[in-house]
Amino acid sequence: SLAHRCHHRSSAMLDMPFLPFCAFLATLGLLCVAMVGTWCQHWRGGFSLDGSSRTFNWHPVLMVTGLVVLYGAAALVYRIPNTWSGPKLPWKVLHGSLALGAFVLAVLGLAAVFCFHNSQGTPNMYSLHSWMGLGTVLLFSCQWAMGFGAFLLPWAPTWLRALYKPIHVFFGSTILLLSVASCVSGINEKLFFSLKNGTMQYKLLPAEAVFANTLGLLILIFGVLVVAALARPSWKRPDSDSPDSRQVRDTLGG
Repeated sequence: SLAHRCHHRSSAMLDMPFLPFCAFLATLGLLCVAMVGTWCQHWRGGFSLDGSSRTFNWHPVLMVTGLVVLYGAAALVYRIPNTWSGPKLPWKVLHGSLALGAFVLAVLGLAAVFCFHNSQGTPNMYSLHSWMGLGTVLLFSCQWAMGFGAFLLPWAPTWLRALYKPIHVFFGSTILLLSVASCVSGINEKLFFSLKNGTMQYKLLPAEAVFANTLGLLILIFGVLVVAALARPSWKRPDSDSPDSRQVRDTLGG
C-alpha cells in the first residue's frame, strides 16, 4: 500500500548508514583529543615529567584519549558490517587490543596525577572525581580480564560465553558513561582549582573556561552517541545461527 511504502521510505531515510556515522564519531573523538591537548599546552603550561603541574597535564590528555575515545572505538568494533561474516577471531583481537591500549593509557594517566600529588605534598583520592575515576579504571580492568577469559581463551565453554555476553555488553556501555562522567567532573574540578584569582575567575568565564567547558560538552556528546550506536538494533551483529545472520551471509556472498 501507499502508506506502507511511505513509512518504509521514511524509515530508510532515518536509518543512517553506520560508516558515515562512524566517520563523524571518529572526527569528534579526534577533536576531543586535540582540544584537551591544546588546553593543557596553551593555558596550563605544556607537558613534562618533573612532578610539576606540567606532569599533571598528561592526566587529562591520557584519560580522554584512552578511557573515552579509544575505548569508544573498541566498543564499536562489532558494529562494523565487515565483522558480520568470516572469522570472528581477528575482530576479537582488535576489540581486545584497542581496549587494552585504552587501559594502558588510563593507568599512565593515573600515574601522572599520583606523581604530581606526591611531589607537591597534595593528598590523593579525596574528591568525588578521583573516586569515580579510580572506580572506573578498576571496573575496566575487571571487564577486560573477564572478556579475555571468556571470549579469547579457547577453553571457555559456549554456555559460559552466552551467559556472560549480555553482562559484558552492559558493563561496556556503563564503563564508557562512567568515563565520560569522570572526565567532565575532572575538567570542572581543574577549572575551579586553576581559575580563582583576579580577572581569571571561573565565574567571569574567561576564554579558558569557555574552551574547557566546550571540551566537556563534546566529550559528553561523543559518549552518548557511542552508547546510542551500541543500542541501535539495526547496527548489531546478528547471532551466527539467526535468520538475519544467514541473510547477511547470503548478501555478502558468504
